[in-house]
Formats: sequence, C-alpha cells, structure tokens
Amino acid sequence: MALIDVLLSQGSSTGTILVLLMFLVIFLFSIISRSKDEGKYPPGPKPLPLLGNLHMLDLKKTYLSLWELSKQYGSVYTVHFGPKKVVILSGYKTVKQALVNLSEEFGDRDITPIFHDFNQGYGIMFSNGENWREMRRFALSNLRDFGMGKKRSEELIIKETQYLKEEFEKFDGKPFDTTLPIALAVSNVISAIVYSIRFEYSDTKLHRMIRRAYENMKMTGSASVQLYNMFPWLRPFVANQKLIVNNVREAFKQSNELLNGLKKTLNPQEPRGIADSFLIRQQKDEESGKTDSLYHAVNLDCTINNLFAAGTDTMATTLRWSLLLMAKYPEIQAKVQGELDQVIGGRQPVAEDRKNLPYTDAVIHETQRFANIVPLGSPRQTTCDVHLNGYLIKKGTSVCALLVSVLRDENEWETPNRFNPRHFLNKQGQFVKKDAFLPFSAGRRVCLGESLARMELFLFFTFLLQHFCFTPPPGVSEDELDLTPVVGFTLNPAPHKLCAVKRS
Repeated sequence: MALIDVLLSQGSSTGTILVLLMFLVIFLFSIISRSKDEGKYPPGPKPLPLLGNLHMLDLKKTYLSLWELSKQYGSVYTVHFGPKKVVILSGYKTVKQALVNLSEEFGDRDITPIFHDFNQGYGIMFSNGENWREMRRFALSNLRDFGMGKKRSEELIIKETQYLKEEFEKFDGKPFDTTLPIALAVSNVISAIVYSIRFEYSDTKLHRMIRRAYENMKMTGSASVQLYNMFPWLRPFVANQKLIVNNVREAFKQSNELLNGLKKTLNPQEPRGIADSFLIRQQKDEESGKTDSLYHAVNLDCTINNLFAAGTDTMATTLRWSLLLMAKYPEIQAKVQGELDQVIGGRQPVAEDRKNLPYTDAVIHETQRFANIVPLGSPRQTTCDVHLNGYLIKKGTSVCALLVSVLRDENEWETPNRFNPRHFLNKQGQFVKKDAFLPFSAGRRVCLGESLARMELFLFFTFLLQHFCFTPPPGVSEDELDLTPVVGFTLNPAPHKLCAVKRS
C-alpha cells in the first residue's frame, strides 16, 4: 500500500496509470506462475463437462480402459470419473515409488460413496486417521496371535483341507462347480480365527454369509455402482446400492447373533479368537469409564465383516483360478504332482515344505500374478501435496494404483500375458522372488492378511493336487476352458465346472 501511495503522489493521471500498470504486471505474473504450476500436474485426456472422461471408459472393464490410456498419457496421468479427478499410476516402478517409497504420502484410503454407505468410516478397509491406525494395529496383533505365523493357523487350515477333500470326493469324479465347496472351506478358516467357530458345510448360516460376501464383491464393481460413486445423487435409482447396504445389514445382524453367543461364555483371561479380544477390550474400556474409546459396537461389526469378506472372497477366488489353470494346462499340473510325490509322498503337506517345492511355489505365485484378481488395487488418497515423476499431486487427490499394470508389466515379466511358472524360476530350477510381484498391494495399505493368505493358498493347493487330478468335463477340451474373467470388485473365473479325479 505504501508503494501505491507513492505512485499516486506523482500526479493524479500519471499515478493512476502507473498503479494500473503495476496491477497488470502482477496479474500477468500470477497467470504465468499458475500456468507453470498447472503444467506440473499429471496430463490426461480432456474431460467433457459433467461427464469427464466417461466416454473413453468401458465401465465393465474399467481396469483395461485405464491401462490402455496409460500407454498414451504415461505412467502418471489424470482421468475424470464424471466430475471427480483421479490420478492413475501405472507400471511397477511408478507404483512402487508411490506406494512404498512415498508410503505416507499415498497412505490414505479414498472412501467412495458406496464404501461410506456400509462402513461409515469405521472398520479397517475403508477408514482413515486414528480409527484406521487403531483398528489395523488391533487386527494385525490378533491375526498374529490367532492366525498368521502360528502353528494354530496351520492346524486349522490342515484340518479344513481334509473336509474339503471329502466334499470333492462326493462328486465321484463327475463335473461340478468348485465355487461353493472352496468358499465353504476358506470361510471356515477365517471364521475359526475370528469367532473360534467352525460351521458344517450344510449350515445355511455359512451359506448366507458366503452368498452376501460374493454378491457385494460383484456388485461393488458393477457399472451402476461406479456411476453412483461419481454421481451420488443417483442413489435412488441404483438398485445395486440398496442390495449392497441390505446385505451388509444382514451380515451385521448375523455377526451380532454369533457375538451374543460368545459373550455368554467370554473369559477375559482366555480369548478364543479375534472377536473375543475385541469384546474384552470393549469391556475394559467401558469399566474404566473411557468415553472416546474406538472399541465400540460399530467398529466391531465393521472390522469383523471386513476380515470375513476379504478373507473369503480373495482366497477362494485365487484357489478357483489355481484349479482351473491346472485343468487348462495338464502338463504343468503333472509337474506339480511329480514334485509333490517326490518331496512329500503320501504325508500331509505342511508350510515348512514350501522351501523344498520350488516348481509348486512358482506355479502358486504365477497363479496370483496371472489371475490378477484385484486389478485396480484399492483406491488411495494423498495425505499432502506430493511430487511423483516430476508431477505435482495435490493433497486429498484420489489415486488409483493399477496393480494389473504391475503384474503384467512388459519390462518386468518375460511373457506377461501368458501363464508361465518360469517367471519365478532361474535356470537351475530354483525359486526366485520378483520385486514386481505385488498381488497384495504394498505400503501402508498392504493386505494385512498376506501371511495367512500365503499359507492357506499353499496348504490347500498342495493337498488338493496331491489327491486329485483336475480335468475339464467330458467332451470339453483344455483349449475350450475359458480364462476370460468375470469383472466385479475382484476378477473371478467365468462360470465353469471341473472334474476332481482321485489319483491312484
């Protein structure tokens, strides 16, 4: 203001002109600075008003559309889902830089409307801040106590493999859909860890739990729900949104019935599972008069159902892919069985056997890479302004790290679009780890059940291959088995039947 006073003192007309020129210079400078700053933002296709880039996206295969756009706009680019701006990360090096090297900056969850509808910012998967930190700490601690890395979890899985074998034997080598039997077995593992309860395969309660989890995973990735996430005002017209919320309410109701049963026999000195541990902590906080405790009924419902849904769908889906791929490639199945026969013989496989089964381990890893069941990863949000690959990404920006672009990165995999166990073997036939193997994502939001999932997949797969040969139905050739996925929140195999023929 002092400068303006001086300029005006030069004379009314001259001073006014000088003031106007000064403001013009400042205005032009701000435009130039802003355009330079905007030039650092990730590039991308020009959006249409309101619709954004919807005209360029196939919402039935969104991950493929985004992957294709990355080939044109680079490994960091911007796309508009309707009015919402999202930064897409593509390729192993870029995704690793963001999720691992800049883990804190890319560490929040982007909670879209559908996720908020059924979690309200609570639980683990779709929460942020202190609630997420506390619930994740709790879940990790208790998964270690009751599941991951413990002999107890191995014993639970081994016990369930026997029940699954008996279920497969009931079909007597005839074609059947593997979906339900595998889901029943996998659900029982997570149920035993969470509730310390095992259900009979005929139990309708377990069937309903599985059905709801599968329906929600499928509908969450549907085109109508994607549109709802972009335009929340569409809620009254989106039937899938109502079905998802109703399923979650039913899941909460059923879990509360199980929890009420646990409360009657709860022993604070001897928790039987994750639910017991939560109830004990909740009771302790209530007795101490703690008013801001995060251990309340809503967090209990959301956390337990997050664990159950994630622990059922992803593991069961991966197992189904593994058996379909064995039927599709009988020569690979035969090599796995040959290695199992040589190293293990007729005894029960255990987790410790993995290090002596390099080919089998390679096949399991390749199944996870090829099946690519969570191609979009889980949505992230930046916690602050951050620079990535020379671009500025503002705080609060929605980010999608394309895991499909990592697991199919041409610079990391010899034959990215083919099922090829050699990706994980050296010339001597020894198993080799690959940095670009990120099916569980990475960084702060890496799947907290990764260790348990790896153990489950290994023990179920080896035990089933030890006892059965998986083949297409009579009259169907291996070439006719379809590997085109069905798209939901996860990628499932297309509906199919297999024969589980007992090995002699």
